[in-house]
Amino acid sequence: MEHQSSFIDYIEQSIINNWDLNALTDYKGATLQYKAVARKIAKFHIALESAGIKRGDKIAICGRNSANWAVAFLGAVTYGAVAVPILHEFKADNIHHIVNHSEAKILLAGDQVWENLDESAMPLLIGVVNLQNFSLLESRSKEFTYAIEHLNEIYGHRYPKNFRPEHICYYKPKPEELVIINYTSGTTGYSKGVMLPSRSIWSNIDYCNEKRPIKAGDTIVSMLPLGHVFGMVYDLLYGFSAGAHLYFLTRMPTPKIIAQSFAEIKPKIISCVPLIVEKIIKKEVLPRVDNRIGKLLLHVPFINDKIKASARKAAMEIFGNNFEDIIIGGAPFNADIESFLRKIGFPYNIVYGMTECGPVICSSRWNEIKKGSCGKAATRMQVSVDSMAPASIAGELLCKGENVMLGYYKNPEATAEIIDKDGWLHTGDMATIDHEGFITIRGRCKNLLLNSSGQNIYPEEIESKLNNLPFVSESLIVMQNDKLVALIYPDFDEAFASGLKQADIETRMEENRKVLNQMLPSYSQIAKVKIHFVEFEKTAKKSIKRFMYQDFKE
Repeated sequence: MEHQSSFIDYIEQSIINNWDLNALTDYKGATLQYKAVARKIAKFHIALESAGIKRGDKIAICGRNSANWAVAFLGAVTYGAVAVPILHEFKADNIHHIVNHSEAKILLAGDQVWENLDESAMPLLIGVVNLQNFSLLESRSKEFTYAIEHLNEIYGHRYPKNFRPEHICYYKPKPEELVIINYTSGTTGYSKGVMLPSRSIWSNIDYCNEKRPIKAGDTIVSMLPLGHVFGMVYDLLYGFSAGAHLYFLTRMPTPKIIAQSFAEIKPKIISCVPLIVEKIIKKEVLPRVDNRIGKLLLHVPFINDKIKASARKAAMEIFGNNFEDIIIGGAPFNADIESFLRKIGFPYNIVYGMTECGPVICSSRWNEIKKGSCGKAATRMQVSVDSMAPASIAGELLCKGENVMLGYYKNPEATAEIIDKDGWLHTGDMATIDHEGFITIRGRCKNLLLNSSGQNIYPEEIESKLNNLPFVSESLIVMQNDKLVALIYPDFDEAFASGLKQADIETRMEENRKVLNQMLPSYSQIAKVKIHFVEFEKTAKKSIKRFMYQDFKE
C-alpha cells in the first residue's frame, strides 16, 4: 500500500497547527502547551545527539503515565530512535532483561522504578534520566553528562531567537521501518519484544480518525498504561496528533478517582479496559438506580423506561457527561454488563486487538455493533476463522494487513509460530464470524478445556456469568480431575458491609454455584467452589495470569 504520510507527519503538523493550545496535563499538576512540548522535544534531541545516539538506536521508557512520559516517547520517535516502552509494573529483573535484550542506549525511569533497579545489571546503557524532571541519574558518557547539565545553555545557542514552528522538521521513517518495540506483559509470564513498524502505527491512528474523529482542544483522559500499545496509540498518539488536550491521572483509576476527575475534565473520548467499566457499573451505577436490587438488575430481561433513564443518567455523569463513546478493549467484556449498557442506551465501543497488531484487529461503533461481537475487521485488515463452518463452529482467528508487526525482536522461532508463510497472524483466540462479518471471540485457544466426553468448554463464558452473581469480585474456571472447579475471589468489602461473616460468604458462594449451574449445559457444570483470599495476579491489561492458578490447591 502507498502511504500518503507517516505518523510522524501527524505529530509534526499537530504541534505546528496547535502551537498555543494545551497539550499535556498531569491531573492536579502542571500543563504543557504544544509549543512547550516542541521545545522539550528539541532539548531531548540535543541530549540524544550529544550522547551519539543514531537513528534506529533504542530508547527505553519506564514509569507511570505522565506528561514527561509522553514527551520522552515523542522525543524518541521524532528523533528517529526506536522507542521501547516498558510497563512500570514489571519486576526489576524483567526490566533489566528488556533493557538488555532491546540493547537500549538510554533509559528514562520514574523514581519508583529506578529505586528498585541495579544499573550494573544493564551494562549497555549510556545513561539513565529521571522521568520526573529529566535530571541525570546515571551516565557512562562525558558528552551525555555535559549535555544534560548544560542543556539550557546549548539550547539557547542553537535557537538564539527561541524555538519556533519553522524549526520543526522531524525524521519520517519509511513504512517498514521499526519505530517501537513493545514487550508484551502476557499471561504466560514471558515477555516478547513486538516489533511495530511505522505503517502499523500510522494505520492504527488513521483508523481512529476514521471511526471516532476528535478535534483540536477536545479533552482525553489517559487511564490505560502508556507502556502498553493500546494506551500509547488510542490515547497518546491519536489524541496528540488530533490536537487534543491529554490529562494523565498519575494514579490508579479507581471508581472514586474517575468520578472526581472526569467531572472536572469532561473528556470527549474515553479508552479503558472492561474491568473499569464493570466495577463502575456494579459499584456506582446500579446502587444509585436501586440499592435493594443492585446487581440483580443485570439479570432482569426487561427494564422499565424510568429505570433505564436513571441508570443512563448515573452512568453518563460518572464518566463526565461529555463523551461521545467509551472505547473498551484489552480483555473480554462481561456479557451481562454489555447487555445492560445496550438496554440503557449507553454509548460504548468494543475494540479487539493485540500488541502484535499495534493493536487493532477489529472494532465497530456502538450504534452498529452486534451484541457479544467485537465488530468487523478494521480498515486495511483482513480476518479469517480457521473452521469448516466459521459462522457456527469456532476456530482460531487469523488476520493480516497493515497493522501486523514485523515479528518478535531477536526471536525468529516465535515469529514463525505466530505468522505463517502466507502472512496470516495466528491470534490464539477462538472465534466465529457471521455472514455480515461480525466477529465473536469465544475464548483463548490455550484456555480451552476439554472434558472426558470431548466437549469444548470456554472458561471465559462461564466466568462472565459467575462474576455477576452476588458477592463475586472475580473468578477463574479450571479443570481438576476432569471436574470443573470455580476459583472465586469474593467481594469481601461488599459482603462484610452486608453483615456476612466468613462462613456466610462460603455458603453464598456455594449458592452461587447452584444458580450458575442452572444457566449452564450439563457438560459444563461446576462441581466445586474454592475461595481465593487475594486478588488474582493480572497483566497490565487486567487479564488474569491463568498459568499461575491451573494447579491451585487450598
